[in-house]
Amino acid sequence: MPLDPVLLPLLAEPQSDDPPATTVAEARARHDRSQEQLRARFYREPPAPAEVRELAVPVEGASIAARAFRPHGEGPFPVHVYLHGGGFWLGSVDGSDIACRELCAASGALVVSVGYRLAPEHPFPTPAEDCYAALCWIAEHAGELGGDPGLLSVGGESAGGNLAAVVSLMARDREGPRLVAQVLSIPVTDLTMSQPSVSQLGKGYGLTWEGMVEYRNHYLPEAGLAADPYVSPLFAPNLVGLPTAIVSTMEFDPLRDEGEAYARRLVEAGVPTVQRRSLGQIHGSAMFTAVSAFARDYYIFLGAQLQSSYRRAGFGGEPV
Repeated sequence: MPLDPVLLPLLAEPQSDDPPATTVAEARARHDRSQEQLRARFYREPPAPAEVRELAVPVEGASIAARAFRPHGEGPFPVHVYLHGGGFWLGSVDGSDIACRELCAASGALVVSVGYRLAPEHPFPTPAEDCYAALCWIAEHAGELGGDPGLLSVGGESAGGNLAAVVSLMARDREGPRLVAQVLSIPVTDLTMSQPSVSQLGKGYGLTWEGMVEYRNHYLPEAGLAADPYVSPLFAPNLVGLPTAIVSTMEFDPLRDEGEAYARRLVEAGVPTVQRRSLGQIHGSAMFTAVSAFARDYYIFLGAQLQSSYRRAGFGGEPV
């Protein structure tokens, strides 16, 4: 299928003629400005949750920020832990605020966004361990936030999708917390960058091959770690016993093949899996809710899949 026509003017916009950033801090500042401009132009005003609460979550040697979005209605609500994207070295709770508001409204879940520490200052395994520690803390404190710790899911986009898959592995391997679902949106699952779509689609569709090399170099203190299962979950030797998976890929995304390869492995391991490839779309298509019907429907799709997972786990009085 051809590219969604809505995306053509976005991809055709001229690149900045600024000189390359010389520091990580400068690169992050430019990224944040760029994201703010995108939000102003292409994001609709998201649905307002009933409450937004700022949190401080203890992790090994530090405290990280988190933000809880409580839906309207009477709790306790299912709890969805959201892990932002940004190639493991960009992104924040602020940058993912709109996505979390959309997901809160669509799913009816208490969404908790986690501000894990970023590479290269905090390379692997710190971001993954931060996310797992946050999951454990959220499960322990869910009741205080209006949530049900027995209805716990995790998800994220891009690098956040990687971390959601890794946290699901950790929760299984470390015997908790129990998860009812993992939402892997345009996920990174293979940091060896060996899947065909990486080279086929690594130029001209937003996310570039050079950008992927950059985030991998920031994230991994040693190149040999790329095949570690907690870095690249596609290489995990055993996927049995993982929670229900919702895996979303985009036709013109360099990460397409690794996401779909991981979905196939989940199915082979007997994990209930919904895998959807969105035709005509690119990495990040879901951002453009002000101009794209696809983007608006995307959150409805994810919300419906989460609701289905919560119902199967007993939400609303149905048997577990």
